[in-house]
Amino acid sequence: MFYEPSKGHGLPHDPSKAIVAPRPIGWISTVNKAGEVNLAPYSFFNAFSTRPFIVWFSSEGEKDSATFAEETGEFVANLVSRDLAEKMVRTAVDAPRGVTEFDYADLTMAPSRLVAAPRVAAAPAALECRVTEILRPKALDGTLTGAVVVAGEVVGVHIDDAFLKDGMFDIVKVGNVGRLGYMDYASVSEIFSMSRPRWRKD
Repeated sequence: MFYEPSKGHGLPHDPSKAIVAPRPIGWISTVNKAGEVNLAPYSFFNAFSTRPFIVWFSSEGEKDSATFAEETGEFVANLVSRDLAEKMVRTAVDAPRGVTEFDYADLTMAPSRLVAAPRVAAAPAALECRVTEILRPKALDGTLTGAVVVAGEVVGVHIDDAFLKDGMFDIVKVGNVGRLGYMDYASVSEIFSMSRPRWRKD
């Protein structure tokens, strides 16, 4: 089949998020200037630079995570392991402002070292970030999409020593959780390695 997104897909459910998958989940914790703490999962999340280490998340609408990050210039991206998946989903609740999702999902906060926002204590890794830019993407016709993209430089990295093996982060042991399409998720249970080729002139 072929379809033009602007004209509809004709399927029972939108396949776009299933096609661009799996997507890592940025479990974003933020705090505003009033001290209100927010925790929410974002599957529009990834890293796009290593030097400096920069990650981003995209909020479809002006939600608390993006609003708080813009207000304070900081956020933490927490990694979701398989054993935390159900609690992660609980933090997607549409709780009113002032109600922290940490309490709702029975999660413990841990202090960050370089930013004010707390991190998820049980997360196998967490990235403390300072906002570098905020983008509001436009459609082809120039209208705003409503999405808010928050990019941040990672200024501090927390890793649980239990997930380090031979000096490497053990993704299989963690069971990194990714978002698929629809209501589906995946957890890393196996990996395979391939070396990138180097050009050799014969």
